[in-house]
This record gives sequence, C-alpha cells and structure tokens, in this order.
Amino acid sequence: MKIVTIIGARPQFIKSAPVSRALRECGHSELLVHTGQHYDYLMSKVFFEELSIHEPAINLGVGSGSHGQQTGQMLLGLEGVVKEQKPDWVLVYGDTNSTLAGALAAAKLHVPVAHVEAGLRSFNRRMPEEINRVLTDHISDLLFCPTQTSVENLRNEGINKGVHLVGDVMYDSVLHNIKLAEKHSDILEKLKLKNKNYALATVHRAENTDEPERLNSIFHAFEQLSQNGLPVIVPLHPRSRQSLKSTKLSFIDPVSYLDMLVLEKNAQVILTDSGGVQKEAYWFGVPCVTLRDETEWLETVESGWNVLAGSNYDRIITAVEKAHTGQQVQDVYGNGRAAEQIANLISPSLP
Repeated sequence: MKIVTIIGARPQFIKSAPVSRALRECGHSELLVHTGQHYDYLMSKVFFEELSIHEPAINLGVGSGSHGQQTGQMLLGLEGVVKEQKPDWVLVYGDTNSTLAGALAAAKLHVPVAHVEAGLRSFNRRMPEEINRVLTDHISDLLFCPTQTSVENLRNEGINKGVHLVGDVMYDSVLHNIKLAEKHSDILEKLKLKNKNYALATVHRAENTDEPERLNSIFHAFEQLSQNGLPVIVPLHPRSRQSLKSTKLSFIDPVSYLDMLVLEKNAQVILTDSGGVQKEAYWFGVPCVTLRDETEWLETVESGWNVLAGSNYDRIITAVEKAHTGQQVQDVYGNGRAAEQIANLISPSLP
C-alpha cells in the first residue's frame, strides 16, 4: 500500500516518526512530503539522524506568509504531488496549515485521508489551528483520536464513521526518545542546572507573541519568579530576544528535541503555550502552567497537573507557587503503541 505523509513543522516530524516505523514494519510504502511551512535551522541532517527519521523525499519550500497565501501555495503543490504519486492514502497530522492543505488536496482528488490527532477542540474559532482541525476532521475517512474526549467531540459533530481511539503518537515518541535523550544529551551540564531546581518556559503562539500587553505580562511574571529564587530557562531565538530587555532571565538558544526532553523531565515546573509541551510535562510528572486561556488537552487540566493561567501575572505566579507533584499520572493517552494501531488500522481500510 502506498501512503503519502504530509508534514510541515518540526513537531509533526516527531509525531510521524513512530508511525513511519510502524508503517514500514507492516510493509507499506511511504513518501514523506514536507511543505516547508516552518523553516527550522535545527531541522538539519543531525535532527533526522538523532531521531532515526527519514528525510523528506519532497520539500515544497513554501515558507512563511499569510494563512491564505501559505495554504493556497501548499494546496497547489500538494495537488501535483498527489496526482503524480497516486497514493492509496494521504496521511496528515495535527492542525497546521499543512494539515488542512494536505487533506483538501487529497479529498478533491478522491484520495482517502487519514488524520492523526483527530477530534481535538479548543472551542476557540479565533485560533487558526481550530479551523484547520475542524475542517480536516470533516473531510477525513480515518480519524485517529488520542483520547476519549476527542472521540466524543467528533460524535457531537456527527462524525462516527472511521473514528478510532488509538492513543497519542506523541507518547510513543516520548517513550522512544527519552531513552536516547538521557544517553546522549549533556544540556544540564552545559547550562549548569540542577535537577528540579529551575523552571522551563516556552512562548511561541501568536496570541502571546503578537500581543505586547500579554507578552509583557508573561515575562514580568518570569522575572518575578527568577527574583524569588527559581531560575527561569527560556529557549528563544536571538532575534526574538531583542524586544525583551530583561537581564534577569536565562535566555538560551533553541535546543534540539532530545535536549528539550531532558530539560522538561528535570524541571521543577514548566510554563508554556505549546500543546506538545503540556503533554510532555504530564508524561514526565512535571507540573505545568499553560500560558493560554484554553487548551485542547483537557485531561491534563482535569488531572491537576496543568493550570490554565493565560497571560495574567498573578495567576502565573500563584500557579507556580501552588504547583506540586503529589498526584499520579493517569494513562489517558494510551499505552505507547498508538503508531502500531494506526498502521494496523490503515492496512485493510480502503473505502
């Protein structure tokens, strides 16, 4: 069976890695297509080698642009790929513009679509990711859900056919890669960090970075935490630091995925607006403060591991002060074998 997998950002490569391995083990032929939606200088040959990921066979090189411009260029390029390759399935991940463009290109050419991470909802239609998720789910033939909540979200929208609860492929990836990370990463030694003696923070979503009031409030809270004796480590591109005049924070260059896993696992608390980092904090049993007003990963909040603080200074400070690790992580994201289930389900499922 021939499968075209479409991805456009570093997190999607990480998610696709365990699925690609499982597809190969089932004897499928996979063509990996990178839209070029996000250019990441860390996504070099070393990135693919350290995670045992095949480099893309095709890179469309679309690059940045407005949502309409970016999605339109991807749709044009992917339509040509699908026409030429004539795959049995087009496989897409998550909620990026690449996800939607890949699903649209396939659906319009009557090629069945499989969506990994189907059914996620923040219920905030102002988020471009939410639009991408909803539209992709409604034109997909196979919907691989990470949680029971995502299954119920689809059911509430009238989507019942082709829905499968498989667990989260990110959990597969974390279980596989943390072993590599702890073997090869020396990031703690480089930064002179002690286990559970620092906070790790990531800020990248437009709702925060494009809103000066929100961004200033978040970094003001980071500075206060540092003054209170909890060093805050912030991986941030040098260009992004120029507008942040703080001398109290520990800015570092963006790190590799393996280094990031080690930083997450050994942090006292994590502050983030990233969906993936929220889950990784949960799996490592590290308290998380989410710098957003809503999240798709409700299970992390309901379990007590994750607190939604938005950009509010007081809520961020209070959430960190009250963070603790007394709870037990629940197995709500599967058993680490989601990729295997996806590969098995896609095999006999031609519409």
